[in-house]
Amino acid sequence: MTGSETGEATATGPAGTAVTLLIADDDEVTRSGLRTLLAAQPGIAVVGEAADGVEAVEQALLLRPDVVLMDVRMPRRNGIDATRQLLAESAEPPKVVVITTFENDGYVTAALSAGASGFVLKRLPVRQIAEAVRVVAAGEAILFPAALRRMVAARPLDCAEALPRAALTGREEEVLRAMATGLSNPEIAQSLMVTLETVKTHVGNVLTKLGAQNRTHAVVIAYESGLVVPGFAG
Repeated sequence: MTGSETGEATATGPAGTAVTLLIADDDEVTRSGLRTLLAAQPGIAVVGEAADGVEAVEQALLLRPDVVLMDVRMPRRNGIDATRQLLAESAEPPKVVVITTFENDGYVTAALSAGASGFVLKRLPVRQIAEAVRVVAAGEAILFPAALRRMVAARPLDCAEALPRAALTGREEEVLRAMATGLSNPEIAQSLMVTLETVKTHVGNVLTKLGAQNRTHAVVIAYESGLVVPGFAG
């Protein structure tokens, strides 16, 4: 077929154009509703739909959207497996935002493990889902904070030694703390009174030193290590 709980992010894709979006959901009413609502949001162009995980991979490889909004429970192939396959088979894979009705911590960890850049709930206002799409397209990651905090609290502290081993500088720890509160790069730059390029450099260093797959993974490590605790507000 063709066709968030965050700070402000760019409303355009990498080249300054609208973020192109593929919506994968097995429920036709939900899929149609998301398409109509998200297509009306600034800076988003819905370029296709998919009714199951197999079709999601096929359409993503064909249409090459910037972002795929991927439902979890779908026939033929679920959204987690479809995400894993898509990221493995595409030379320049799209960002994936997993979307579901169920606030399930198992889905969160599975989505991150599969390589998803974000996780949102269908019950969120459409403007927040749209913002999640924009944030992920801009190269950041998003996860609703309550799920992140519960997920970390429920897991063993298997990354507890990651920060000592990483030998982050004081400034890098500051940046990681800011990331953990959900601040975007521009907001971190404003908060620390440094340039955006400096923040991007620090974020890159943090990810490399922690061995983190993405921004969200780094934040999980920050919680697990004790650098940040649930309820941390800066």
